Amino acid sequence: MGIKIPNMKPNYSLDDMRCFCMVAQYGSFKQAAVALQMPLSTLSRRIAKLEQDLALRLFNRDAHRVQLTFAGQRYYRRSAPIFDELDNVAACLQQDRNEAKGTIRISAPINFSVQVLVHHFNAFMRQYPDIELDLKLSNQTIDIDEEAMDLAFRIGHHSATHWIGRQLTNIRFAICGPANLDVSHIKAPADLAGLPTVLCSPMLIWSLQHIHSGEKQAYTATDNIRLKVDDMSLLTEVIAGGIGVGFIPDYHAQSLLESGKIQHILPDWSNQARGCEMLYRDRENIPYRVRLFIDFMLQRFQGNDGVL
Repeated sequence: MGIKIPNMKPNYSLDDMRCFCMVAQYGSFKQAAVALQMPLSTLSRRIAKLEQDLALRLFNRDAHRVQLTFAGQRYYRRSAPIFDELDNVAACLQQDRNEAKGTIRISAPINFSVQVLVHHFNAFMRQYPDIELDLKLSNQTIDIDEEAMDLAFRIGHHSATHWIGRQLTNIRFAICGPANLDVSHIKAPADLAGLPTVLCSPMLIWSLQHIHSGEKQAYTATDNIRLKVDDMSLLTEVIAGGIGVGFIPDYHAQSLLESGKIQHILPDWSNQARGCEMLYRDRENIPYRVRLFIDFMLQRFQGNDGVL
């Protein structure tokens, strides 16, 4: 049977260790007390208590000088780096509060980032060259808490209700089809039934609203569905390739409409309001670099209502 070693817990604090390190650094109780802004008597008492708790003499003292014992030298070599690291941590935290540098972790949809946000990201990084953006782009909804994100961009409804959301813009969608598709008989959303259709998740149901009357309708394609995909760029290319009708954001559609590669179907019908929000966790205790980014993006989108 082995010898059971008792579980011994130290009953001194990091403050005691810091006091010891300051005395060792200065080689003087008096100078260490001044540096610590502590009465000399209090410092002497705390060092004596630390030696008692460790059952070791750490200093040899006489009327003229203070010297580390052999045990004190070993203790100092192991203890001093701890406080160097704590000071570095404090300096980094202070940097978070006051300096325009460091990393911002951002979650955003791929398509919206490539088509819209990238221009704002570029402008921000040019203005703040010491701030790094760490982008996690996905068309799937990720767990932004689990991934330790500083900010997230979300389009439409989202489940992060405990995050603070700032509306940036409304995204307009258009029903578009191949340039050579005969749509002369299409007068209302119901007339889309039976047309070859391509769908992009999560917008499998097209929530439509008449831009003049405000009438709302929901259109769901039930047959002749040629493709389902979760990437808007691919959906747009498939529509331009003549495969079918789809529902795409205007920032994707605009250049293709102007070039005549696709056509706008039912132009009096758009999507019901679908906003883009910027999400972040805290209004008060927020790193300076993140605050700069939030203010920058809000200014870039100020007064923007669907024009990206």
